[in-house]
Amino acid sequence: MQIIESDLRFETALPQGLPRRAEKRLSAAIYIHDLSPGGVERQNLVLARELRERDVDVSLVLHQMRGELIPLLPPGVPVVSLDSQRTLQDVLLIRRYLRAERPSVFMANVDHNNVAASLANALAGSGTKLVICQHNPLSTGYHATVNWKHRVVPWCYGALSGYIDHAVGVSGGISDELIHHAGLPADKVSTIFNAVIGDDFEARAAEPVTHPWLVNKDRPVFVTVGRLVEMKDHRTLLRAFALHVQDHPARLIILGTGPMLDELRGIAAGLGIADDVEFAGFVQNPLPYMRAADAFVLSSRSEGFGNVLVEAMGCGTPILSTDCPYGPGDILARGRYGLLVPAQDPEALAPGFSRILKEAHRWPAALLRTRAHEFTYEACAEAYWSLFRRLV
Repeated sequence: MQIIESDLRFETALPQGLPRRAEKRLSAAIYIHDLSPGGVERQNLVLARELRERDVDVSLVLHQMRGELIPLLPPGVPVVSLDSQRTLQDVLLIRRYLRAERPSVFMANVDHNNVAASLANALAGSGTKLVICQHNPLSTGYHATVNWKHRVVPWCYGALSGYIDHAVGVSGGISDELIHHAGLPADKVSTIFNAVIGDDFEARAAEPVTHPWLVNKDRPVFVTVGRLVEMKDHRTLLRAFALHVQDHPARLIILGTGPMLDELRGIAAGLGIADDVEFAGFVQNPLPYMRAADAFVLSSRSEGFGNVLVEAMGCGTPILSTDCPYGPGDILARGRYGLLVPAQDPEALAPGFSRILKEAHRWPAALLRTRAHEFTYEACAEAYWSLFRRLV
């Protein structure tokens, strides 16, 4: 374990060298796996910064210090890297951290990290309040590939509920699963939507876009943003797009990295659309791509929330999305703010490309931007700040 960008120092092995806080100030440690370019990671970097501005003593605790989002670490926020090889190994390290540092609140994020934090809290006896945050569905039916490690997560939540002081779902559907699928008491569960729109959003969205397909546009260009993993279902996206371009010239830019890159490139080549699809990789600021696109497309088979939909709305860009559990339907208000189609169905998604272009007038940019501003950094941070104060 090491501490990065902090005045804290270890004198000897943990936990003896960690200093004690002398002031009774609200303190929060946020535990995430790493700083890979995902929605959970971005959300918690924003939350750390916003809570610090509210005079909360915030630290970040990472399973490993790695990932493309390292440059976005908020200045002045201490980062504790556990440097362990497996999430299970985090349990004893977090236990030591809780006993030595004793933050007011320890907030964990997602599945196995939540379980590790619950076990550590059970062993620590530190008086710290544990909050777990669930960003994705728990039901096995919503996972493309589910092994026993995922299937036991809801059971672990129920078994460890006595050591979980509160649970947050990032959408109403996730909160319902925490209650009805994981068995957590309803009075221990809250819904807090993600922080997506900040004071810098308009400036970031207005940055110039350099991709030649968007600079010298000779046909409609669709953009999607997300990790190249099963749950984002880029296979369906590519098959639907291939059907669309049979009669309608168009291009598709896919932003994101992940383990399925080679497979998806092979699918695009096999469908004969390799020249119309660009795998652009990780982009630090995807907002200009969204702003310049003719429409934003999301093909997920499940979402915990769907930050990218709010970002696209904030750019005033029409949205075509699968109506998957749980976020898109809530964010788009069942079609009021975008076009929803069935998930995992290329034949249903394909006509959506034409429809979103023809019917874009139904979702004017001003309407979309107004909706997006319901999901601000301030609203999210205030909700967590109020929750933390209520718990302690």
